[in-house]
Amino acid sequence: MPTRILPAVGDADAVRSVTTLLSQLPDAEPVAPVVDSTQLIDTLARLAAESVDELPEVVIVHERIGPVPALELIREVALRFPAVGVILVTSDASPGLFQAAMDYGARGLVALPLSYEELASRVQAVAQWSVGVRRHLGAGGDVFTGVGGTVVTVSGAKGGVGTTLTAIQLALASQASGRSTALVDMDLQTGDIASYLDVQFRRSVVDLAAITDISPRVLADAVFRHDTGLALLLAPAEGERGEDVTDRAARQIVSALRSRYEVVVIDCGAQLGGAGAAAVEMADRALLITTPDVVAVRGAKRAVRMWDRLQIRKAEETTVVVNRHSRATEIQPPLIQKITGTAVAATVVPANFKELQSVVDAGRIHELENKSSVKQALWGLAGELGLVKAADGGHKAGRGPVSFRRRRES
Repeated sequence: MPTRILPAVGDADAVRSVTTLLSQLPDAEPVAPVVDSTQLIDTLARLAAESVDELPEVVIVHERIGPVPALELIREVALRFPAVGVILVTSDASPGLFQAAMDYGARGLVALPLSYEELASRVQAVAQWSVGVRRHLGAGGDVFTGVGGTVVTVSGAKGGVGTTLTAIQLALASQASGRSTALVDMDLQTGDIASYLDVQFRRSVVDLAAITDISPRVLADAVFRHDTGLALLLAPAEGERGEDVTDRAARQIVSALRSRYEVVVIDCGAQLGGAGAAAVEMADRALLITTPDVVAVRGAKRAVRMWDRLQIRKAEETTVVVNRHSRATEIQPPLIQKITGTAVAATVVPANFKELQSVVDAGRIHELENKSSVKQALWGLAGELGLVKAADGGHKAGRGPVSFRRRRES
């Protein structure tokens, strides 16, 4: 049986070198190389959606792959696609890097410049390991083999535009439709999800920051199970502790959550830090909340341009959501789309704070009435984003609006 090998190499010269050697290996079936981390994850996810058997046995990750660093990329592949063996190709073959690569989930390391013998030996060993894992999966082993959950980040064009409210209601809609859902407060200094949901908690996202291997048990200890069924991973009560959550820690946390929940909604707030930037970069959908006024729309444009400059996310990969919308306002969604250069959600959220005031003041936003126009709009937005699972004859009574919008075909 031929061994399928997928190279992930960003450098053109390295691509030629790797593919030439791979084509010479016995029983090897090299796949067209991918040039960055995003393309690699998307390719593996597409193949895994068909069947675990469609995945390549071996993935070769070059040390200069980007934009996600090579070790972080290896960790994400290992978490999301455990039947795939990863080999790191690097010019640093020191024991320290070898140990780090193993800790991150690599199955082997090959030094640069590449040699045929070393590459052939390592590919053969990793392929045999991969085949063994798949045989175990076929026997019914309890190993996560899906493409991973959907990660949605919710960021604000500025403070006070409704970022946290939007994140909470999207998560509630997803959970109510039958999807296992985690809600994460990555607004590390000023996060308010706990206040909105009347939660007293001991553990927070900071408790996971220093852990290099986040097992399901460790993750379960850190999350708070809310009465609604949501799994909450909250911001620290002491804002200064948020600095402990680095971009590297955020990647590990998001990857661990993605592997355990069908939907992960992350409130990133209005201030961009390293952790929030990592979450936005990893997200399947990145939402930017704005209100239809000049200051907020300028803030949205500024955020979109900053994300692009920092290579976090391109404008066309961002979706703006218009909150507190009114037909009487001069700034309407088409104008916002033109100004920001992003997509704009078809669902707009109406301006009706009177519906919200009592539940916000009580810290019981999850008890917002089903007839609320704001709730109906936000749950409709969840349907537009594909976060909800439609049920025959509607969903359970008393859990939210009567129906969800179906996800639009792209």
